[in-house]
Amino acid sequence: MKIVIVGAGAVGVHLAKLLSRDHQDCVLIDANAERLADLDSKFDIMTVVGSPTSIKILREANVDKADLFVGVTPDESQNMNACIIAHSLGAKKTVARIDNYEYLAPNLKPFFEKMGINSLIYPEVLAAIDITNGLKMSWVRQRWDVHNGALVMLGIKLRETCEILNQPLRELCGPTEPYHVVAVKRNGETLIPGGNDELRTGDLCYFMTTSEYIPYVRKFTGKEHYADVKNVIIMGGSKTAVRVGLTLPEYMNLKIIEKNEQRCERLNELLLDTDAMVIHGDGRDLGLLQEEGIQNTQAFVALTDNAETNILACLTAKRLGVRKTIAMVENLDYVEMAESLDIGTIINKKTIAASHIYQMMLDADVSNVRSLMMVDSDVAEFVAAEGSKITKKPVKDLGLPIGVTIGGLVRNNQGILVNGFTQIEPGDSVMMFCHEHNLKNLEKYFKPSTIW
Repeated sequence: MKIVIVGAGAVGVHLAKLLSRDHQDCVLIDANAERLADLDSKFDIMTVVGSPTSIKILREANVDKADLFVGVTPDESQNMNACIIAHSLGAKKTVARIDNYEYLAPNLKPFFEKMGINSLIYPEVLAAIDITNGLKMSWVRQRWDVHNGALVMLGIKLRETCEILNQPLRELCGPTEPYHVVAVKRNGETLIPGGNDELRTGDLCYFMTTSEYIPYVRKFTGKEHYADVKNVIIMGGSKTAVRVGLTLPEYMNLKIIEKNEQRCERLNELLLDTDAMVIHGDGRDLGLLQEEGIQNTQAFVALTDNAETNILACLTAKRLGVRKTIAMVENLDYVEMAESLDIGTIINKKTIAASHIYQMMLDADVSNVRSLMMVDSDVAEFVAAEGSKITKKPVKDLGLPIGVTIGGLVRNNQGILVNGFTQIEPGDSVMMFCHEHNLKNLEKYFKPSTIW
C-alpha cells in the first residue's frame, strides 16, 4: 500500500513511525526541511520538502499511485485543499485533519466525498470520547468497547488490594474464568504474559472480558472502594474541554476553570445548553480548588496546552484526595515520565488521531484498530473469512507468532473469551493483541486459503 502524508508534525511523524514498522511505501511531505531532517533514516519512509498543495510536489511524491492520502498539517484549509488536489490527481482515498466540528455532521459526508475528501479527523473529538469513557469508570485507566460492549478491554493499575497478585496466571486464568490477561506494563516494559507469569503491585494490566463481568473484574482487582464519578473539575477551557462538556452524562456535574476571561465568556456560549459551570480563575490555585469543592470531587481533568502544568495539577489533585485524574500530555517526551509519576490516565490527542488514521492503512477485513500508547502495542479486530487458516485448527495449534495473543471474539453479537481449545469459526470477529509485531503479518491467518 502506498501512503502519502502531508505535515511532519506530531501526528504525521507518529503515523510515519507506525507505518515504518509495517514497511509500507510511505512518503512524508512538509514545507519545513528541518522537520523532515533525519526522519528518512529513523523510519523506513521517503521525505519530500515542499508545499502540501503544490501540484508539482504532489506529482513528485507519485500521489497518483497513492492508496491513501493524509493531510495532517496544523492548517485545516491546507489539509482539505491538499486532499482535493490529491483526489483529482488520482489518490484513491483521502483523509483530512480539521478543527471545525460543524464539518463532522453526518449529512455533510456526501458533500465532502464529492469534493474528494473521504474522511475527516477532529483530534479533540477523539480525545473527548476517551476522556468521557474514562470518567464513566473511575477505577479504569483505559477502556475499549468492542461491538457495543460485547467484549470490553480494561486497563487497570494494580494496587495492594488486588486479589490475584503474586500467583501464576495458569492457576488464575483457566478456561472457565470470565477474563483474559492480554498484556502487562511493568517498569516501562511491556509483557505478553504466559502461564508462569505473575501480576505484581504497580502493574498496568490489560484485561479482556465481557460486559456482564465488569463488576467481577472490579472486585478481584480491589477497586470496589473507588467512588463512581459524579463531580468533575476540568482545568483549561480548550476545545477538548468543550467536547467533554457537551458529551458528559447528565448525572455528572461539571465545573470548568479557565484563567482567560474572554475564553470564559465563549465557554458559557458554547455550553449554554448544558449544566456546566464555568469559573474564571487559575486551576492551580489551591484556595480556589478548595472553594469549588475539590474535596467532594471524584475526577480532575487537566486540559491546558502545557504538559508540565497538567502533570503537576493532577499530582496536586491526587494529594487533595481526588481518585480519578486525567492529564492531557501533548509532548510525547513527557508521556513516559507522566506514567512513572502515576498521575492517572494520560491523553495525547495527536497519537489518538494517528492511531485512528492508522486503521485505514489496513485491509477492509480489519474493522477496528487501537494503538495503546502506554504499552506500545496494538489491538486489532479481524474478521475470519470462510476457509481462512484461523478457522482450520484450535487456537493452541495455530502457531501464532511470539508477541501475539487473542483476547476474545464476537460471534453473532455475543462476546466469547478465547482459550487454547477454542475453535474460531468463519464470520467471527477476533481481537488480536499485538506487541512488537507487524499487524499485516496477521492478515494471512484471516484470509481465504486452501493450504495450511
